Amino acid sequence: MPSPSRTGIVGGGASAVCLLDALSRSPRVPETVAVFDPSPHLWRGRAYQPDSAALWVNAPPEDMTVREGDPEHFARWLQAHQSALGARTDFTDAWSGIPFTPRALYGDYLEQCARAALRTLAARGSTISVVRSAVVELTRAGRTLLVRTADGRAHPLDHAVVCVGSGGPADPHRLTGLPGFIPDPYPVARRLAGIGADQRVVVLGSGLTAIDVVLSLTAAGHRGKVVLASRRGILPGVRQRPVEHTLRYFTADRFQAMAARGQTLPLTDAVAVLAEELTAAGSSLASVAEEIAAAGTEEPVARLRRQLAAVDSPDPGLRVLQRAVPDTGPDVWPLLPEHDRVLLRERHYRTIMSLCCPMPPTTAATLLAQVDRGRLEFASGVEQVSADPGGGFTLRTATGTHRADVVVGAAGPAADRFPAGAKALIDSLTANGLAAPHPQGGLRVTRATSGLTVNEAVDRQVYVLGDLASGSLFFTFGVPSLVDRAVDIAEAIHRDAALRPDPTMQPA
Repeated sequence: MPSPSRTGIVGGGASAVCLLDALSRSPRVPETVAVFDPSPHLWRGRAYQPDSAALWVNAPPEDMTVREGDPEHFARWLQAHQSALGARTDFTDAWSGIPFTPRALYGDYLEQCARAALRTLAARGSTISVVRSAVVELTRAGRTLLVRTADGRAHPLDHAVVCVGSGGPADPHRLTGLPGFIPDPYPVARRLAGIGADQRVVVLGSGLTAIDVVLSLTAAGHRGKVVLASRRGILPGVRQRPVEHTLRYFTADRFQAMAARGQTLPLTDAVAVLAEELTAAGSSLASVAEEIAAAGTEEPVARLRRQLAAVDSPDPGLRVLQRAVPDTGPDVWPLLPEHDRVLLRERHYRTIMSLCCPMPPTTAATLLAQVDRGRLEFASGVEQVSADPGGGFTLRTATGTHRADVVVGAAGPAADRFPAGAKALIDSLTANGLAAPHPQGGLRVTRATSGLTVNEAVDRQVYVLGDLASGSLFFTFGVPSLVDRAVDIAEAIHRDAALRPDPTMQPA
């Protein structure tokens, strides 16, 4: 039986798919479910739309499933896909033994999961609508939320979940609009198609998006010099062969119990618990600390070679860290004192992203091959990128300059984490007192439900899922984190709906 809740999902990417799956499995489904998104590639977001076969996901299938409690969900889908279409599903990395799936194929999975969840919701009594228009305003009138879309229509809701993604890369050098500047590389098959085979390219950034640019150019036969330019020159780590380890000390239950008791957790104490976990796994805090220190000091190519050679390392420390941080980090983060959170974000954000969002070993091998051919360099200490009067660009770093015919934006999102396409919506939320910006980016939310918070009051009607919650939760990256937060939100909507009077029940 449906619950008396009109639920709206603002945004139709991977976050929305995780939420739809969670809602479809709730004890009682919402009375209505509306999804608002104008994208031509619904359910896929920026990263998983139809694109070059050179782009793979960066995590094993069990970390890409949208179904809570079912780590084999995506793997079973791959097997069924192969059986039904005779399509290739063996994408095993030769170095690590991990299957890494093409991004576009994972987008197919997201699409089918979304449609399956909508069918389930409809079969259980929900009325479904997909509104192909952007939301530009969200207000509250009494207990009713009013969503206004760009086409001028108003939609009444009881609950709204804002999952609009992070938008494209930031443009700190103000190059947008200049000839030869590509502000966002996705989809790479279209956005990078105009780059000549011998043109010199500077890619602003050194994370996974920047790596995608290199992989795409390499697959297309590009011969010109490519420079990955960033402030610190930290590349994603290289994923190692998996090991089995169940967290025993650094667990979500432990830290959730601390939160329930109103406790705080100094960073030194959190590190001590992590040390217990590493020791139990047969590693040590010292080995992980050495890797963390190397991220900011080791030359990028040397670090890449060393990490590729360590794919089969007997020390499980990094693999435990890669499991513990995204799985348990969201429960640790709110317990930390503010000065510890500022310290981690300002000094260690790139290192954490590097170690916990590693690249496939085959990707690392491709990068090193390009380095050895003289086609790929890394530049750190970026100071300025400027357009030259005769065309092209000059990159200035702390150690020298580089000339480029093309510059590709691949840095992280803007510091406030607000996607440009969602500016009107976010402005309305803050102007109407429904949301408060977080000083570290995004909007303030509570850990327990991902509900918006204003002056410490938690909203039971409006929630945030994905990168807009990064200031409050920090660990919003990765499908497992999205799934966990989606389940929290679905449960919160169910609880709040249970408090509402059923309009079909008449007083005696």
